[in-house]
Amino acid sequence: MSTQTDRGWVARILGVAAGDLPLEGTIGSFDGATAWLNSAPLTPASLRGHVVVVQFWTYTCINWLRTQAYFRAWGQRYLDHGLITIGVHTPEFKFEHDLDNVRWAVEARKIDYPVAIDNDFAVWRAFANNYWPALYFVDAQGQIRHHRFGEGDYERSEMVIRQLLADAGVEDQRPGLASVEPNGDEVQADWENLGSPESYLGYDQATGFDAGGRAVWDKPHTYTAPEPLRLNRWGLMGDWTVRSDASALNGTNGRVAYQFHARDVNLVMGPARKGASVRFRVLLDGESAAAAHGADVDADGNGTVVQQRMYQLIRQPGPIRDRRFEIEFLDGGAEAFCFTFG
Repeated sequence: MSTQTDRGWVARILGVAAGDLPLEGTIGSFDGATAWLNSAPLTPASLRGHVVVVQFWTYTCINWLRTQAYFRAWGQRYLDHGLITIGVHTPEFKFEHDLDNVRWAVEARKIDYPVAIDNDFAVWRAFANNYWPALYFVDAQGQIRHHRFGEGDYERSEMVIRQLLADAGVEDQRPGLASVEPNGDEVQADWENLGSPESYLGYDQATGFDAGGRAVWDKPHTYTAPEPLRLNRWGLMGDWTVRSDASALNGTNGRVAYQFHARDVNLVMGPARKGASVRFRVLLDGESAAAAHGADVDADGNGTVVQQRMYQLIRQPGPIRDRRFEIEFLDGGAEAFCFTFG
């Protein structure tokens, strides 16, 4: 049997000790959740006695996706030690309020832990949270002892979990950290070559939009994207309506172009009408993406929009340089919300 001194020595080896984890307040209430997936409703009282990690997420967020392999691995590794992982889905886009869309994402991502649906941001406010993704680490007494906003710091986060479990009396933790196996869009960004920022295609948050002339909001307008575009500028070609939250294609054969510098190009998009499908093709510098195609594009650069979600369109094998990305929609009814890069 290990002693408290032994556990303190292990914590120091891992780089986190109880003294490094100040009290940050009590766990927030989940009362404002509008629904739960994979679980009956949970409360702070029902969680008492367990170490808990609460993660705020929204299913189209690339930053959340790149944390998922770690969050999944922690839940699996420490489940038998009493760790409870909880996802709080707080939507960014209007379509992420749709429970069927979230349910699809939970099934597609093989998420088996409890998920609180936070459509009214009530749980978000209860935790005084402001970020996607965000992690809150809660001890067995219901006290928040650590938090992490955004990606990274994974080893320290797992060390915090191990220390909180040790403080709760768990003495048989296996040495070493959890084995992490990211899939597809969960792979970490190529940070050294990432030179393009997240870019929204709705006018409320849009940056880098080059209309090639006059921009028109909330009305159909024919656009011609400049050739060439400057780095991190994007444009439209064809008949589009630029709304507050997205750019919506009115006819067929519309394009979106972006001059980028990154390994990956992702686009949050979907059909305007649920159940519809929109064919597209992806080009790099005017040619087929070929070997640089992403997971949602075939080897000839073709794909189909069938769901409101994030699509991985480009994953380059390298070398990385400034390039012009284009997506051409072959059918009408596409809505494009946000570019992200990796």
